[in-house]
Amino acid sequence: MRELKAVVLGSGGVGKSALTVKFVSGKFIERYDPTVEDFYRKEIEVDGDPSVLEILDTAGTEQFASMRDLYIKNGQGFVIVYSVTSSQSFLDIQTMKDQIVRVKHRLKVPIILVGNKRDLEADREAKKVAYKDGMLLAQQWGCPFVESSAKSTHDVNAVFIEIVREMTTASTSQSSRCCTIL
Repeated sequence: MRELKAVVLGSGGVGKSALTVKFVSGKFIERYDPTVEDFYRKEIEVDGDPSVLEILDTAGTEQFASMRDLYIKNGQGFVIVYSVTSSQSFLDIQTMKDQIVRVKHRLKVPIILVGNKRDLEADREAKKVAYKDGMLLAQQWGCPFVESSAKSTHDVNAVFIEIVREMTTASTSQSSRCCTIL
């Protein structure tokens, strides 16, 4: 069974841990407790292909930002999360995307953009992040986009299924570009 390594990135408080824990255990974390680094493993079958998905849930606070290069270097795919109720968290993710490209030395890296906390629609006013904003950014980046809610479980599985697809597609296309010189 192949192992895939996904890294969950985003600002503090956007629901990275809630999303990851909901996917792995089915439980919703009600209380916000800043993460330094948590590691999870889950067997997953996507499109009939079984894998073990290793998920690194990272710190969103700036004091741990220096650790991001190491996470990125070791990751194969990236779940970049913002909160639909925080325009600042949406602005912060561009820096994370740029950092992934810089560390990986590639423009095309398996990424999924996730707008989390969809259940808080009442808190998403015009000044917050509209669905179309996330969709447009994902089109710019050339990656899938999902709006999710760890609380209501809306599209939680879809987030991780899609990053597995992205990583699988990337590894297939990279191996097909290899050649042997004799």
